[in-house]
Amino acid sequence: MIENGHYSAATQGAFELFDLGNLVLEPGETLRRARLAYRTLGTLNADKSNAILVTTWFSGTAKVMEDVYVGPDHALDPGKYFIIIADQLGDGVSTSPQNNPAPQTMGKFPKLSIGDDVAAQHKLVTEHFGIDRLALVVGGSMGGQQVYEWAVEHSDMVERAAPIAATAQISLHQQVFVQALEEAIMSDPAWNGGWYASGLDVRNGMDRMARIVATLGWSRAFYQEERWRSVLGMSSLDDFINGVMKAYFEPMDPNVLLCEMHKWRRADVGRHAGGDLAAALGRITAKTCIMPIDHDLFFPPDECELDRAMIPGATLAVIGSKEGHMGLNGFEPGYMAQVDATLADLLTD
Repeated sequence: MIENGHYSAATQGAFELFDLGNLVLEPGETLRRARLAYRTLGTLNADKSNAILVTTWFSGTAKVMEDVYVGPDHALDPGKYFIIIADQLGDGVSTSPQNNPAPQTMGKFPKLSIGDDVAAQHKLVTEHFGIDRLALVVGGSMGGQQVYEWAVEHSDMVERAAPIAATAQISLHQQVFVQALEEAIMSDPAWNGGWYASGLDVRNGMDRMARIVATLGWSRAFYQEERWRSVLGMSSLDDFINGVMKAYFEPMDPNVLLCEMHKWRRADVGRHAGGDLAAALGRITAKTCIMPIDHDLFFPPDECELDRAMIPGATLAVIGSKEGHMGLNGFEPGYMAQVDATLADLLTD
């Protein structure tokens, strides 16, 4: 175990920890004394019909989702809904490589899956809150992969589903991309098989990874139009890479990111139907709105449209953002206005 202030309450804000006990993982190992971090906003009504679950993405935490997506001026309004935001397992806040005691610590932390995240969230929702129906499950990127998992595996519980900038099955293109991210970290000798005294020791590998993320995380238009100036206020491309990309990842734990990459690279709800993606998505009964970002190079709209065609009654609402996949962070006001309008329509149906 090592201390990392980035994942503390001082940085992340107030959160609770739900004791999952010994969680048997999809790959077969048991994560012992597991705990799921979560926070809630709003009040659960008497018949428990106003609960919304918000999931988190790669490198992100519940704090990001709270700050960007939740509030009285958003569709996810705590004045109307009881909003549960759950951190992923292995994200640095929930039970994770850097905060778990031996023997399941650091380089010996178990491999996790998107299915494990949803199993943990299901226990939180049903056992802790006694909720048997969710008005909406929503999340972006890896959070969207969790939304698909919820909609397929717990179709009886999910009334509405809104995966943002995500697909139900990881593409081969993304598998190669994520492998490059993994290798960028693991090729740093300081990573040492996952055993280091501080994440900062692995700065060279983390910096390489940050530059690779920058290639597809932001759109071609973002670079061609030099939007790092107009949107982010950076003075040059080097200023952007160093002051945004490298600075963003630097306080994070390398093993945490590798844990999440392992899940990201293997996300596929088709495994619930013997590899038949159409059959798995055909199980979904939730009113589903898939929300790709038009300039997204991770999860392009044409791939999201393929998912829509396999889900009964699903709709597609393309969100415009020249920031590409990184538009999820709400850098430009027009992005959240579109997301809020789409979610508000979905919630009124």
